[in-house]
Parts: sequence; C-alpha cells; structure tokens
Amino acid sequence: MRTALKEWAVVCEALARGEQSILLRKGGIRERREGFVPEHRTFWLYPTGFHQSPEKLAPAVRTEQPPPPASGTVALALFAEVADHWKVLDLEALRSLEGLHVLAWSTIAERFDYRAKPWLEVLLVRVYRLERPQILHEQPQYAGCHSWVTLDASIAPPASVPVVSDSEFAVLHRRLCTLLGPPGDGSI
Repeated sequence: MRTALKEWAVVCEALARGEQSILLRKGGIRERREGFVPEHRTFWLYPTGFHQSPEKLAPAVRTEQPPPPASGTVALALFAEVADHWKVLDLEALRSLEGLHVLAWSTIAERFDYRAKPWLEVLLVRVYRLERPQILHEQPQYAGCHSWVTLDASIAPPASVPVVSDSEFAVLHRRLCTLLGPPGDGSI
C-alpha cells in the first residue's frame, strides 16, 4: 500500500483514540478543479500540521495539539478503509455531525464554501492502528496543499483489530445514514 491521505495531526489523534470515525474533506489548492475526490478505498493517514491551528478546532480540543513530528520525517501509525461517503450539499445538514469530529463550526462552514460550489465530502472510515508507527523520510512531493500522497515505499496494511468495535461502528453508520440520508454513489 503506497497511498496516504494527508490529515491534520489532531484529527489523526482523535481517529486513533476512536473519538472520531469521519473525515470532512473539500480539497486543497493543488486539488483538481472539482476538489477532493474519494478515489481510494484504503489508505494510510499522513498526519500533518499544515493549516492546522487551535481556532479551527472545537473548543473542547483546542489544547490537544499533538507535538509536531521530527523534522524531515512522518510517522504513519493509522490505516483507514472507507466504509461509506456522502457528498453533502446542505450546510445545515452538517450541523447534525457536531460531536462526531474535532473541527469548529466555522471551519466546517469555511470548507463548505471553499471554491465556487458549496459542498463537503463526509467519509466514514474504519481505522486500524499499527503497534509501532512506520517512520518515513519526507519527500518534496509530499509537501503542499493536496490530499493524496503516493509514498516512495510500500507498507503492508496492519493485521490488527480496528480502533472502534464492530458494534460501535455499525451504530455510527446507521446514525450517519439517518442524519445524512443514503450514502454516496459508490464512486470510490
């Protein structure tokens, strides 16, 4: 597996603790014109501090800033599988997700309105944690404001249990279907 998704380190920490199982994406300035596309079903989570700041986080987690990684390296400790996704076109529908993620409402609204067409991609992900992170050397092509990274080295996915139990994950999936409607078109 050589694909990684760049995500704020604080979000990765919440995923690792099982406090969050959704990702809210729009895409970076180097994304395609249509923005973020959930083009991979499985991927590594690549923690980054790029654009992350306390005021973009929910008040309850603003003090939970993880320490920055050692310069020139990245620690891959989480593997994710997309269980479902929704392209949400109604900003108010996203309010129902409060408490299911660590982002401030202003950050959600900002991402929703970013670029010409308002929308946000919500991904329900099953997260697995490695016993020991894989430490990689950062490469110039990993830098910048884009979501997907192709790693120089392939890393085998972990053979371990997910962070969230099967029953908890099923409850969350049903809740999201109730809140957001039927999942996306399966274009992953």
